[in-house]
Parts: sequence; C-alpha cells; structure tokens
Amino acid sequence: MNGVYKRILLKLSGETLRTQAQSLDPETVMDVARQIRDDTAGAQVALVIGAGNLFRGLPASRHGMTRTGADTIGMLATVMNALAMADALEAVGMPTRVQSAIPVTGVADPFDQRRAIAHLEAGRVVIFAGGTGHPFFTTDTTAALRACEIGANAVFKATKVDGIFTADPKQQPDARRYRRLAYADALTQRLGVMDATAFSLCQENNIPIVVFNFFRPNGLRNALAGDLSAATAVGHHATELDAG
Repeated sequence: MNGVYKRILLKLSGETLRTQAQSLDPETVMDVARQIRDDTAGAQVALVIGAGNLFRGLPASRHGMTRTGADTIGMLATVMNALAMADALEAVGMPTRVQSAIPVTGVADPFDQRRAIAHLEAGRVVIFAGGTGHPFFTTDTTAALRACEIGANAVFKATKVDGIFTADPKQQPDARRYRRLAYADALTQRLGVMDATAFSLCQENNIPIVVFNFFRPNGLRNALAGDLSAATAVGHHATELDAG
C-alpha cells in the first residue's frame, strides 16, 4: 500500500452485515472483519457502521413515530452493530475499541477525540457508534464528522457497485461511472451516495471521499492503493467520467 492514506475512516452500511436469513449474521460479520484485516494492512482504521440491517429511523418516522424517537433507536442499533464488529475484529487479531456518542456505560467508551487518535496511533481499530448523538443526522454525516475530528486522510464509503454513476446502473445499464467527481458536482447533482451534509463537511475540511465496491475481491485494498478502476474519488479536482 502506498503512503497516501495513513489514516482512514471506513463507512460501512448495516446491510453489509446481514443475510436474507439474519439481520445480523455472525458468519458475515466475521467475513467482513477478515476483509478489513487483509485489505487495510499498514493503515490506521476507524469505522462507522450504519444500522439499516436492524432499524431505519427515517422510514419509521413516516409511519407514526417521532423523528427524534426513531433516530434514537437507530443510533442505539449502530451500537449493536459496532459491538458485533468489534468482537469479530478482535477474533481475527485486530485490537479494537468502541466509542459511542450515546452513553452506554460498561458496553462502550464515550466518544473522546484524543483517546480515539491515541488508539489509532497504537494500532487499534476504533469504531464510532451512536451516530453523532443527536437526531436528524445520518451515519454518513457521522462518518464525515469523525473523519474531520481524527484527521483522517480520506473517507472510504463501501457500496455494492463500482463507485458513483450518472444514474443507478441497476436500472439504467448505460449509466456511466465517474472516475473522479468534484465536491460541487456531487452536491449539485444530488447523486444520493452520501447526504449533502457529509459532502459539505468533507469539502470544507479537504477530506477526499472514495466510493468503492466492498464486495468486489480486493475492492478495499485496490482503492487504498489508488486504483480507481472500480471506485470513484470525490475531491477538489475536475469531474472525470470513466473512459470505458
């Protein structure tokens, strides 16, 4: 791995941890842990994991729940995913700490920027759980915020497709992939990969976003090495479509 990405914030969706049979599948979690171990050697790694496999606050708020209550349940669900991933990472030989923005004494440490950085420098993975601790913010925004706070070199957003496209490639086969995408274009075109608040935070703090296919073999490893053949880099540069 080159020296470009010394410290990264890896954003995983909760869907990464589920199967059709189980919302939180232990074998799948172990597979993800092994992939993180194998693909991130040499980098300091922080994680934010969504909760879509367990609970989605926004849809629940559209069916009678208050947005504050629904989002709080969602934030607590991220703690469950974080604990499962921490256990798996420890099992594959990666020392891990969970820090939560919502107090869960005896289960996870409270969020502490300085301690998080110290853990990373000591070679531990840090998983940030509990969202931002406030409703109305997504885990994408949490990822961008924590990346800023720990001085990450980039946010790596894991998806099921090879980066960001001009349209949904599953619905429009002729959609073209962006190799590079300017922050401004990502915001104005509302491409939906991350929310506007997350994009804006990264833009203001000059943190690149790399959107890649987590399920492609060596997808994370290749993206870390700067290979954009199955990824899109969002940053302060001109937008560039894939030549293919």
